[in-house]
Amino acid sequence: MKVIIPRVDLVTLIGKIQNIVASKPTVPILANILLEAIDDQLILSATDLSISIRAHTEAKVLEEGGITLPARRLFQLVRELTVPQVEIHSTSPETASINAGSSHFKIQGMHRSEFPSFPDLTQGISFSMNTAALKEMLTRTSFAAARDDTRQVLNGVYLHNANQLATFMGTDGKRLAKIHTSVDLPQEQSGSYIIPLKTVEEMVRVLDSKEEMAKVTLMADKISLEVGPVTLMSKLVSGQYPDVNRVIPETKSTPLSLHREELISLLKQVTLFTSDNNSSVRFTFATGQLHISAMSGDIGEGRVNMPVNYTGEDLNIAFNPVYFLGILHHSKDETVNFNISDSYSPCLVTDSSTAQFVIMPMRMES
Repeated sequence: MKVIIPRVDLVTLIGKIQNIVASKPTVPILANILLEAIDDQLILSATDLSISIRAHTEAKVLEEGGITLPARRLFQLVRELTVPQVEIHSTSPETASINAGSSHFKIQGMHRSEFPSFPDLTQGISFSMNTAALKEMLTRTSFAAARDDTRQVLNGVYLHNANQLATFMGTDGKRLAKIHTSVDLPQEQSGSYIIPLKTVEEMVRVLDSKEEMAKVTLMADKISLEVGPVTLMSKLVSGQYPDVNRVIPETKSTPLSLHREELISLLKQVTLFTSDNNSSVRFTFATGQLHISAMSGDIGEGRVNMPVNYTGEDLNIAFNPVYFLGILHHSKDETVNFNISDSYSPCLVTDSSTAQFVIMPMRMES
């Protein structure tokens, strides 16, 4: 293999794949990246066996071929170079020369045959979606997903496609986020998939590109995302996602209307008066008013209020303010709709989009 590439393009290419390289891999080859020079392109690939990524860019290919090189060492070297062009030449199946102007380096790698092969997704089903829309689906649900829960199925974003709709969902048992969008799949095509949170985070990073469209391919145990020159592939979480739709309250005909930014500001103020032992804030709904309070013997007490369109008897309910703020930050619009029935039932937050956010109440301190 012998290829010449602008240094800035090589840095950009490295930046697209470097997150996948494990810092302490269980297998030595996983600390390497695969470089392939084919058809006037340089292709870089990395994998940790759960997630794989491949990215390509145009380059001047003098000899086709491939080699794997230590990722971290190569990344650090390329960043320190100051010349406009870099030549990478594999002088043997395990050794490469890096030539940059008057500087010359030799890096010991491993044979490309030792690098794990990439999954075959040709039998999967595929649909295309606007990158901004797909990023929104993932970010507005993944924040509510569990992290390090013993129930592995909750440590990811649930994707269900049916009737030309893709529904995304995340929950940790204390809060839930659900949103859907239309997809270009056959009417009869349906399936359920759980995307690991680490994969979701990498997908969001890939979707930050300037490309307008993304291609998603789904198989029973794998998913891939193709955005421009980058292809991300991952294993899916195995298991049955719980039927959480039953905990989503019915939307009332006249829900409460809450000013989102004002509520965020007031919640942040009151949260300063919560402690590790008592992390809840109390919401008291009275005619025309919402009173929010928190009290800690070690810290003090905070009380705020805001006008709301509430009528009826006083109603008290407690929430984890961090969870409530997460929902508000991922909501849209100047005001959000708040559906509440009593002090002990799940509450529903909605906006003008298809998103539904559910938060479970906490036990109120006397």
